[in-house]
Amino acid sequence: MKTSTNRFASAIIGFALALASATSPATTAPATNSILSLVRTNASRVSLTISNASDQVWVIQGSSNLTGWTDLDSMKIHNGSYRRTYTNPAGGNLIYRAVYNSARQNIASATTNALLLPGTPFNYAAPALPPSFLVNPIAAQDNMRAANLTTDHGATLGRVLFYDKRLSTNQTLACASCHQQAHGFSDPRQFSVGFDGSVGDRNSMGLSNARWYQRENFFWDERAATLEIQTLMPIQNPIEMGMTLATLTNRLAAEPFYTNLFAKAFGTPAVTSDRISKALAQFVRSIVSTSSKYDLGVTNNFANFTAQENQGRLLFFGAPPGPPGVCAACHGTDNFVPGPAINNNGLEFPFVDRGLGGVTGVPQDDGKFKTPSVRNIELTAPYMHDGRFTNLEQVVEFYNSGVVDNPNLSPPLRTPGGGVLRLNLTAAQKAALVAFLKTLTDTSLATDPKLSDPFNYGD
Repeated sequence: MKTSTNRFASAIIGFALALASATSPATTAPATNSILSLVRTNASRVSLTISNASDQVWVIQGSSNLTGWTDLDSMKIHNGSYRRTYTNPAGGNLIYRAVYNSARQNIASATTNALLLPGTPFNYAAPALPPSFLVNPIAAQDNMRAANLTTDHGATLGRVLFYDKRLSTNQTLACASCHQQAHGFSDPRQFSVGFDGSVGDRNSMGLSNARWYQRENFFWDERAATLEIQTLMPIQNPIEMGMTLATLTNRLAAEPFYTNLFAKAFGTPAVTSDRISKALAQFVRSIVSTSSKYDLGVTNNFANFTAQENQGRLLFFGAPPGPPGVCAACHGTDNFVPGPAINNNGLEFPFVDRGLGGVTGVPQDDGKFKTPSVRNIELTAPYMHDGRFTNLEQVVEFYNSGVVDNPNLSPPLRTPGGGVLRLNLTAAQKAALVAFLKTLTDTSLATDPKLSDPFNYGD
């Protein structure tokens, strides 16, 4: 239990008796009536936070003498943590404790108390899109499947699943743990950390506009043929979330709010792995970024751009003096994604990570990786599949002077004579490219409530 007071409260006198862990294991309930901690305060208000991965009910009790205890409240933990603020009696000097009792697990996680959802679901099915997204080539990049069209209720369910730590075996990790909204749904760490502290070997890419990726395959090495397939793979990965699908469906089916959400999304309350994958895919496809400075510029001939940003834009799309279309060759259209090709961008040779080649076993695929959209790239550092670059300046300098020759290097990064392309940009040109890339930042995406954590954490 953690304590805090608001800014009007008087000083807190606190002490804790560490008789039980503040976070119990997901599979083991604490002993009946074990004391989580004791907090003594004479402040006018005290905020108590309980962290509990098992999402159990805890009874909050108060005492003035450590002898007689009075029940004050019951806290139901919904996604690992819950906080509530209490007002002390006038002149009171109470001691607070939280106790667990298996016989008092009588608060169900219903939609009304577990989640903070609007009465009418958010609009996920029909987002307002710029005209360029409604025609080719972007329209042809849409990978939404006819068998899984996004609906408001389906994406709502997907949103809850995306933020729910129940999807990991010890209930400590959610999809959102490695795809954070504030960071363009990417991970600011070079490598993401799994449920047991294990560290992966690739950076979690941003999810902005994943709906428009023509090749459709997902992960850096494209080992998942569809987004629906991809959504279940981290859940079952022994390093990432460590779950089995049978355990997951049984766990979710035991929560009343899930059976309600599944019924709204799919017509019946049945919880299946197929429905989980579809709902998660619907939510990920609803992470749409179209409100950047660049998008406004498209409508006004970029009159809203600075001179530096316009210079960077012309360089990006291949206007003189830079080589034509180098950046846009792999980040084309207003969605800034590749066409039908997968690319080797010359990060290294010999190959440390084979990328697609590690999946296909074909040497010609070595060093080839998925090219995500550069929308919101300002938010998604570090960069590349291995997070080797910490800022955009390093990325630009790499393409300017650091591309490594290798047998599979993509054609846009070669000279007409077959050598490795060197852009030889000036310092001002490199700064202009960085300035342009920052115009692709959609600040609304990082705070949009329909994409945020829906769980009720109390105060």
